Amino acid sequence: GTDARFHSPNGLALDGDNNLYVADTGNHIIRKISPAGLVTTFAGTAGHSGSADKTGAAASFNSPVGVAADNAGNIYVADSGNDTIRKITPAGAVSTLAGLALSAGTADGTNGTARFNTPYSLTVDSNTNIFVVDTFNHTVRKITPDGVVTTLVGTAGAAGSIDNTGKVARFNFPVGIAVDGDTNFYVSDFSNDTIRKVTAGLM
Repeated sequence: GTDARFHSPNGLALDGDNNLYVADTGNHIIRKISPAGLVTTFAGTAGHSGSADKTGAAASFNSPVGVAADNAGNIYVADSGNDTIRKITPAGAVSTLAGLALSAGTADGTNGTARFNTPYSLTVDSNTNIFVVDTFNHTVRKITPDGVVTTLVGTAGAAGSIDNTGKVARFNFPVGIAVDGDTNFYVSDFSNDTIRKVTAGLM
């Protein structure tokens, strides 16, 4: 409850047991809150930034912002300061699913060959595909369960507000994303002051 302390918390995600996971951005850690309000540190060590793929307190993050949960209880993290997407198993084992730490870019590819530029938020569909707002690239990316990254909408480095399909569409610093049961997803397009919808035809 109120005895717990956070430092600039951002993204939230619920698992199937109603545990709440929090990206505790300023502390560089991922916290877990039980339905009874008990707060624990799920992965990372407070005040220690880095990009270590290890378990529990031995893992490290760099200003994580977004979190999402899949149906199996895995947690995905938009590790914004590292420009990567991380995965945490229910046992607390952390791995880098896509991107390379501290290597900003916009390359589509698999696992460590892909590049992001300050991803802020992510969501998971029923098939465990992950959708990421790649904020400083002004794009929305898709990651398959195997870590294959593609750009769904927008063009890296081209900010704007165009309603269109694929690379012709434009966003301006998108920061939030959610997916519905029909795999339409919704984007909070921060610098355009708008909420955008992307239809399931792109999936």
